[in-house]
Amino acid sequence: MSSVIEAARFSVLDRSRTREGHPADAALRDTVALAREAEALGYHRFWVSEHHGVPGVAGSAPTVLAAAVAAATATIRVGTGGVMLPNHRPLVVAEQFGVLESLFPGRIDMGLGRSVGFTDGVRRALGRGKDDAEDFGAQLRELLGWFRGTSPTGVHARPAEGLTVPPFVLAMGEGARIAAEAGLPMVIGDLRDRDRLRRGVDDYRARFRPSPWAAEPYVVVSGTVAVAGTPEEARRLLVPEAWSMAHSRTHGTFPPLPPADRVEALPMTARERGFYEAGLAGQIAGTEEQVARALETVLKDTGAQEVLVTTSTYDRRALLDSYRRLAAVVHGGREQRA
Repeated sequence: MSSVIEAARFSVLDRSRTREGHPADAALRDTVALAREAEALGYHRFWVSEHHGVPGVAGSAPTVLAAAVAAATATIRVGTGGVMLPNHRPLVVAEQFGVLESLFPGRIDMGLGRSVGFTDGVRRALGRGKDDAEDFGAQLRELLGWFRGTSPTGVHARPAEGLTVPPFVLAMGEGARIAAEAGLPMVIGDLRDRDRLRRGVDDYRARFRPSPWAAEPYVVVSGTVAVAGTPEEARRLLVPEAWSMAHSRTHGTFPPLPPADRVEALPMTARERGFYEAGLAGQIAGTEEQVARALETVLKDTGAQEVLVTTSTYDRRALLDSYRRLAAVVHGGREQRA
């Protein structure tokens, strides 16, 4: 096994993607079941996401779902990838993570993003606008201050104050600068645009200022990794998500995942086909040997300490098999046991 792969941590972000013909509650239960599997396979963290008003995603309340995941597991770190801070008051976010850390001490991560709602309607329903993301740096400082007890309001965040919940910033572009200047670990994607990925990592490291939260830069690269017995089978894992992304770009709504065979039989406009093919390109997908080589390249190019795998697909059995095969790559083929 490559030394860079052996030295890196590997973690899972599951977005609780809904599937055609399956109710939203099934997606949430699938997330909890996948967390148990990830723990048994030796993954380092298991994170959940935040989306609002999206037909294709059931995970709208990440701290609630993180509590269910943490209760169903015993050792794996659990967190959010992420809580979208502009959607919330920092005090409430601090309180929620304080409760999680109090219930599951030493296992909770606080991944934070700067995105606002997916559509204008969702943003209006949340009482937010696109410009709210511009205040992310100040919101982040306020949030961290609640844990340190430094709020000028005289109010104390209970039970968060005095607790240490590791914060991470989900970063593309401006987020990398904010993470660096705050002295926080950074999660950056996606793997399809390697030049942009390297620029973001280089900018983060150049600007990083040590903080009480992190003494030195910590880089997590995130993206899709699909492993199967053949390259063709691995590519089919990518098909449902690639089509859903193409549909969202051309129709303005992000749908549940369809089966790969249905997607492959669909007629597509030239514009849909372009987005679809772009979604399939540049991902890390293939056999164990091919994926190991691709991961080694990414880790050497970026110097990342961790890989956060975000794979989604319609076929749950194939998805679990992919995570098992990836665990074998990561752990040098040693059999994983619960």
